[in-house]
Amino acid sequence: MRRSSSGRAGGAERVTAQQVAEAAGVSISAVSRTFTKDASVSPRMRARVLAAAEALGYRPNQLARSLMTGRTALVGLVSSHFANPAFMDVFDLFTRELQRRGLRPLIANLSEDGGADSALDMMLQYNVDAVLIATSAPPEGFADSCARAGLPVVHVFGRAETAVPVVTVDNVAGGRLVAGAMLARGLRQLAFLGGAATDSSSIDRAAGFSQGLVAVGLQPLAVDFAGDYSHEHGRRGMHALLDRHRPQAVFCGDDILALGALDACRERGLAVPKDIGIVGFDDMPLAAWPGYRLTTVRQPMADMVRHAIDQIAARLADADHPIQGRLFDIALVERDSL
Repeated sequence: MRRSSSGRAGGAERVTAQQVAEAAGVSISAVSRTFTKDASVSPRMRARVLAAAEALGYRPNQLARSLMTGRTALVGLVSSHFANPAFMDVFDLFTRELQRRGLRPLIANLSEDGGADSALDMMLQYNVDAVLIATSAPPEGFADSCARAGLPVVHVFGRAETAVPVVTVDNVAGGRLVAGAMLARGLRQLAFLGGAATDSSSIDRAAGFSQGLVAVGLQPLAVDFAGDYSHEHGRRGMHALLDRHRPQAVFCGDDILALGALDACRERGLAVPKDIGIVGFDDMPLAAWPGYRLTTVRQPMADMVRHAIDQIAARLADADHPIQGRLFDIALVERDSL
């Protein structure tokens, strides 16, 4: 395919604001104001500019505009859960909601060594307007580093232990909720299987689960951490747990771990829930699939994402807007695995 010196395919040149101004018979500043939200321009002039732009196929150059305004409309979307299928739905929500508001995500992965430093460097190099942290286990101090760099930041799925606003659920209460559901069914030999031992969500869900058992004079048979939120970690973690114990039910730190654990039980010839019960956390779409029908704790992902982005958008529209964190409600979704 032939390219012009401008780098555009087929030799086509990009239509400029100057060409639109000439075609509409207006100044270039009038073109700029027409395509700038809330800028002052008369209805008659706006109509002329838009008609000329449509005829020429003009699209505003957002990068050039950012040099003039100091705003890029880029929002850093930072996470470490890219291998977790549940988070693909979450990322879909984030990107859709950002784009609906005229914002664009700049995605950074915190999973690798040095990921926090490189992610923050990238946020600053691309002059993002704000940062959304979408993980329960960011590197220590990462959220505070973003805030100190002058970036509006919201931590989604985090723990409310820093000055950075957090949008999350009460994971400790979620653990207690699962313990209560198991105890109500007469189950007493119970265990927990979480993700990483450093992940705040896993830690808090395990703590709440243990609290629910201690309240009736019991202790969990095991509190294990599989190392990551993935199907394979859940499968291997469940096999390791079953090598040592035979619980009546296991609370898994998230749904993808629970699905791996459920498959491990099948590999051992254990029927779920007849021989062993499995409960997850999140209520990801896979949890409702006929092959699993997983009982789980629902956290309202879509509402959480929208609230976080609403707060960012409000701050970008008004520098004095105080970003508000929020604790969302959870609910037990009963299916067939308990």
